[in-house]
Amino acid sequence: MTATGAAKAPDHAADAVAIDDTSLAAFYRDMTPPERRTFWACALGWGLDGMDYMIYPLVIGTITALWHVPPGQAGLAATVTLLASAVGGWGAGFLADRIGRVRTLQITVLWFSFFSLVCAFVQNFEQLLVARALLGLGFGGEWAAGAVLMGETIRAQYRGRAVGSVQSGWAVGWGAAVLAQAVLFSILPPDQAWRWMFAIGALPALLALYLRTAVPEPEISVRTRESAERPAIWEIFSGPMLKTTILASLLSTGCQGGYYAITTWLPKFLTSDKGLSIVGSTGYLAALIVGSFAGYLTGAWLSDRIGRRNLFLVFSLGAIATVAAYTQLPLSNSLLWFLGFPLGFFSSGYFSGMGPFLTELYPTRLRGSGQGFCYNFGRGVGALFPALVGWLSVGASLGNAIAIFAAVAYGLFFVAAFSLPETKGRVLHAD
Repeated sequence: MTATGAAKAPDHAADAVAIDDTSLAAFYRDMTPPERRTFWACALGWGLDGMDYMIYPLVIGTITALWHVPPGQAGLAATVTLLASAVGGWGAGFLADRIGRVRTLQITVLWFSFFSLVCAFVQNFEQLLVARALLGLGFGGEWAAGAVLMGETIRAQYRGRAVGSVQSGWAVGWGAAVLAQAVLFSILPPDQAWRWMFAIGALPALLALYLRTAVPEPEISVRTRESAERPAIWEIFSGPMLKTTILASLLSTGCQGGYYAITTWLPKFLTSDKGLSIVGSTGYLAALIVGSFAGYLTGAWLSDRIGRRNLFLVFSLGAIATVAAYTQLPLSNSLLWFLGFPLGFFSSGYFSGMGPFLTELYPTRLRGSGQGFCYNFGRGVGALFPALVGWLSVGASLGNAIAIFAAVAYGLFFVAAFSLPETKGRVLHAD
């Protein structure tokens, strides 16, 4: 921090730490017990976060049929959730810089768990829209607090692999949601099964108890809050930080806009365009999820091997190619199932680099605010993509609508990544 209290720009020539063991699991073998508790708490949090978000895309077909909701309006519920998450993520990031990472994480987990339960009791689409918006505030906040917590807990030489491996918890949560869908829609009528799906989304509340007793606040965060001036909420837009904030926000917009355009509507694409039943589509979604999980772990390893930027550049191009093939080629069902793995791999794996990259772009006193704003600004703008896909699909096929908006988003992701500096190996300081 400068003498006037303004944030100083990140040192792009910051020290890099030599990496002796380049294997994916090296970080875990070298962890202390507090680091391992933090790792598992955040991995579980991301998993439950992913489960809560993916419940709505999985029941969107049922809700549109039961309540006669047009596609554009149905997509609006996903959009509202993500828009609210943008506000919640920025607010939670700012709060994490003031009251601590762990305490903020507890609050956000309890918040989105409660409103997932509320979703199970709504009586019409308008009530669901409000409940999903309120859930989104906690959904966005959980990522902001958890990503900073992990980024500050893990040493520089392992940060990409550790934070990226935590990100793979999202695929596990997604898989849990798909499994719950297969079971519940097999034993219950659709008008009851979708409500139980949302009720299961209240389970993350149990995580807050674990966070309260087992996960310590990062030392660097404690020292910074004790010694540094409390940041203003607008400080990430001042001086040399402005360019970083703009580019990082565009990066997040591209990576999330593409992801949400695909995952929000893919279950519906399989049932409407490909003629599969809800239960019959489970195997196709499973291939996508397995690919996603492999992509997260591979991305975690690559972010420490080839750098964050190169990871983003390679995976954005791979995502464009696989989305185009999946939605535009006249594939048989067996080939469609096979292509689900690379689609999940490329459309998810780059997220493993996002947490460490945003952590390393900002000084400690602004890290929560900067990381929370940029990532969730991307969620907010990317939130428009599900609604736009839904509206465009009225006049065009759903497959074409998904492909168009995914290509636009991943193109933006590529350009923004190319414009930002590499941060691999950057050491964090109490500044």
